[in-house]
Amino acid sequence: MNMRRQFATAFMVMSLTGAFFLSPAAQAQFGAPAQSTPASFADLSEELLPSVVNISSTHKAIGPEDFPDMPHFPPGSPFEDFFEEFMEQRGEGGMPATPPASLGSGFILDADQGLIVTNNHVVKDADEVRVTLHDDTSLPAEIIARDDKIDLALLKVKTDKKLTAVKFGDSEKLRVGDWILAIGNPFGLGGTVTAGIVSAQQRDINAGPYDDFIQTDASINRGNSGGPMFNLDGEVIGINTAIFSPSGGSVGIGFAIPSALAKPVIDQLIKYGRTRRGWLGVRIQAVTDDIAESFGLKETQGALIASVTHTGPAEVAGIKPGDIVVKFNGKPIKEMRELPRLVAETDIDSEATIEFWRDGQMKTAKIKVGELEKAEDEGLIASSDAEEGTESPGGESTAIESVGLSLGGISAQDREAYNITDDVQGVMVTETVPGSEAAEKGLSVGDVVVEINQQPVSSPAAAKEIIAKAAQAGRNSVLLLVNREGDVRFVALRLKKEP
Repeated sequence: MNMRRQFATAFMVMSLTGAFFLSPAAQAQFGAPAQSTPASFADLSEELLPSVVNISSTHKAIGPEDFPDMPHFPPGSPFEDFFEEFMEQRGEGGMPATPPASLGSGFILDADQGLIVTNNHVVKDADEVRVTLHDDTSLPAEIIARDDKIDLALLKVKTDKKLTAVKFGDSEKLRVGDWILAIGNPFGLGGTVTAGIVSAQQRDINAGPYDDFIQTDASINRGNSGGPMFNLDGEVIGINTAIFSPSGGSVGIGFAIPSALAKPVIDQLIKYGRTRRGWLGVRIQAVTDDIAESFGLKETQGALIASVTHTGPAEVAGIKPGDIVVKFNGKPIKEMRELPRLVAETDIDSEATIEFWRDGQMKTAKIKVGELEKAEDEGLIASSDAEEGTESPGGESTAIESVGLSLGGISAQDREAYNITDDVQGVMVTETVPGSEAAEKGLSVGDVVVEINQQPVSSPAAAKEIIAKAAQAGRNSVLLLVNREGDVRFVALRLKKEP
């Protein structure tokens, strides 16, 4: 029950148990919901428990044949007897090898087809998966499909028993403070019910490209992974996936995949046996205050296009690096991470409308949405997992004190040492001053500055001149387009004011 603290007009009554409730007049004034919080979750738990299953997965056991042969020791060596005894124990009749196993949770989504939803990491690389129902019936399960980007998997069981299924609810209707129930298999203790509230929404915990977790204080532990989070209507509004725990146990910070994100993926897994996500063919980055100022954008919003894939949907539609996408199909993009999710949920080959900021004005374009998985298969999506260079290159360089770095030309040796391809033109970072703006923004030796304030740079002197003109014009920052081993991004550097 939501209650505002306005003591002048509200009349509170305190029961003998110490619980506060609002008088009818106060309920009318504050718009209190007609349905109050239940005194017990027993009826709801009894209804939902049969729909939740325990999941155990086993991996290939390490047998004696997987061990190397016994090393050779000089006759009479004490190690010889030790290793002989060890190898005998590993041999026939000795200690059996135990296959590694993992425990998790899941819930029945379709009783007729025997479809079960869980986390991908619960069954990843498993040789055998078994599902235990609420009545302790154990069944073999088949992995129908999986998605590692959101960490979901779809299982199927065959049984003559009548199964109890649940349905997805709308997580978009959740509010911070709403009650939720979590049911799962913590530490192998099946059928465990815990209650809590929605602590926060849209949490990004760096688990994947589409992070949008619900945070809860309900007790969630190891083994709860893949289990459902229910609202008070008995609908699945989240899939418990992760916890924050310095101790390894619950500390009241758990995370669940919201149903609004999970349901479209599950629907695709059921229909196609795989995911089919939308794709624009762009690399994006966050718009910071400095970047917004550099582009003349009044609000810090949107997703900044760092690069476009050649012949990809975005390039065909005329999208360029430096464009800031602020709306996709009419939906505002407040933060960068909102765009990938909206695109992923868009139908393949459909025409989408994007609004973007370019050259100080808003523009609109139509774009035909491609398929992410197809682009991955064709190798159109490049990896950005490049190691940073650390050694300083040779040759002369020009120091730019206002941003705390030095720039130099790119020699053939530099291209080989820092994996700079021949088509990359610009000036190279030869040094960053510790504690400077450039160092704090992550620039390092070997990075290539391609543009400054959206002007191509061909020499260190030209780069220094552009930055000097920006300072003379009263600009607070300059915008660099930086290429690091093929990974292109914009970096805004605040200018150091002269004393």
